[in-house]
Amino acid sequence: MFKIKKGDLIKVLAGKNKGKTGKVSKVMPDDHKIVVDGINLSYKNLRPKKENEKGQRIQFPVPLQVSKVMLVCPRCNEASRVGFKILEGGTKNRFCKKCGA
Repeated sequence: MFKIKKGDLIKVLAGKNKGKTGKVSKVMPDDHKIVVDGINLSYKNLRPKKENEKGQRIQFPVPLQVSKVMLVCPRCNEASRVGFKILEGGTKNRFCKKCGA
């Protein structure tokens, strides 16, 4: 089970993008990876398909390991660990371990 969901704000802890924050756009739980907008960008060179067409250089985000990121709490605006509380109805609720929100 992942503690990070699509749309969460995260902070990168390791790698070339260390310290950057971004919004999660895709979660891949089978591979233990996430895709974050504007972070861990890579380039792909495309050849021209037709005779009078130019080649292109496309920039796209590459998946990151979940262990290299940490969730940013919306209340205290700091990267913190996440815990779960089980409510009376049996539903799980995430909370920040720093501020308890």
